[in-house]
Amino acid sequence: MNPKMTHLAEHRRQLVAQAAAQRTALACDLEPWRARLAVADKGISIIGQIGRNPALIAGAVLLFAALRPQRIGKWLLRGWMVWQFGRRLRKG
Repeated sequence: MNPKMTHLAEHRRQLVAQAAAQRTALACDLEPWRARLAVADKGISIIGQIGRNPALIAGAVLLFAALRPQRIGKWLLRGWMVWQFGRRLRKG
């Protein structure tokens, strides 16, 4: 093997080892965030499901209206806004 190829192979080996060390360090640094990120992922998933199923919003509004009939207008407005937000998410 010529010297240039030997040098390139050694340099590549060093870079691969450096990248592995950086991945390990990053994994250690992110470990405390794992649980928080899992909760955020779950929340994003739930918002996506609600956006794809407007009937869930309507059911929630009806449930709240049944529990608090004097506030039905307020809950209908909230449901309408969430439904519109879900539609924008699907389009965007």
